[in-house]
This record gives sequence, C-alpha cells and structure tokens, in this order.
Amino acid sequence: MDFSILTGNFDIYMEGFYNTILSSVIALVGSFLLGALIAVFRISSVRGLRWFGAGFVEFVRNIPLLLVVFVFYYGSSALGLSIEGFAAGTIGLAVYTSAFIAEAIRAGIMAVPKGQMEAARSSGLNYIQTMVHIILPQAIKLVIPPLGNQFINLIKNSSVLTLVAGMDLMYFADIISTDTYRTFDTYIFVAIFYLVLTVPLSYGIRVWERRLQRKY
Repeated sequence: MDFSILTGNFDIYMEGFYNTILSSVIALVGSFLLGALIAVFRISSVRGLRWFGAGFVEFVRNIPLLLVVFVFYYGSSALGLSIEGFAAGTIGLAVYTSAFIAEAIRAGIMAVPKGQMEAARSSGLNYIQTMVHIILPQAIKLVIPPLGNQFINLIKNSSVLTLVAGMDLMYFADIISTDTYRTFDTYIFVAIFYLVLTVPLSYGIRVWERRLQRKY
C-alpha cells in the first residue's frame, strides 16, 4: 500500500472520520429512543398504537436504507424545507435503524415476566412509569447482543451519507480517490478507519454482556 495516500490526505480523512462518528452517535441515540417508543407501541393495549407500531416496523424494515435517506433529502423540498445531506442522512439512518431496534426491544419486553407489570401497577405506578422504570431496563439487558449488532450495523450503514453529499468518511474517500487515481489504497485506509470504530465497540458489547450475566 502507498501510505503517502494516508499521510498526504490525513486531514481530509480525519474530517470524514469525525463526521462519521458524529452522524453515528446522533443516529444511535435517535434510533434507540425512537425504537424504544415504537416497541412500547407494539405491545400497547391501545389498538391504534399497536397498528401504528406494527405498520412502522414492517414498512421501514422492508424498504432500502437509501430510499429512506432520499425521502428526507429530496422529499423535504416538497415541504418547503432544505435539509443538508449530513442531516438528511443522519435522520434517515436513525429512522431506518429504529425499526430493527424496536423489534429487538419488543422481544426483550415479551421476555420479562408479566408479573413484573402487574406488581408495578398494583404498587401505584402508571403504565408509562412502569415501562420506563421497571420493564424497559430489564428488557434492554436481555437484548444487549442484538442491540449491539444493530449499533455496529448503524456505523457501517453511515456510509450511505456519501450518496447525499453527507461529508462522511466515504464521501471524502471518493474525493481522494478521484484526485490520486489510487482507488484500492484509498479505500483500504477507509476500511481501517471503520475497523477502528467497530472492533472496540464489538469488544465492549461482549464485555458488558459478560458482566451483566455475572451480575444477574
């Protein structure tokens, strides 16, 4: 490999790397919050909420991520809005990932004994308090591995931002590749940057899972 590609364009790589991290963190938080909300809708006793949650999950999971991003990037203009590529890509990434997170959390909620809900309600907690303080904490602990996989997939899927000029790592790699005509070397370094993000995250999730298993 020609390491001059990395050293000569290090600032450009780092700008894309920073934007990739920023987009991933924002989308991770957003997808987790939205996914948890949709998961609660999915098991709600209110029929309308159940239908909305099920419809959201089935619709979003069965269309391409790129299409979701394009909806926010190009569709915003129909509403008189102007959303930049970074914002549109991040929002689309969060919405898309939230559907998968919702199903993982729903599975965790279903695994929590029903007596937990009944005991919490009988002690005076309302439905929302019971979910936030009793059910969801237990459910999330049960589904850490699939949640961790979704978070890792989110980081890798952030490369979709390059198609809407999202200023991410792949976007700047395309520029470097065009300027240097060294496509292979350029993208090998991109792969290394992604590994710097995903490998520690994967290891951290495994450590966290083992600690929880020992604790509970």
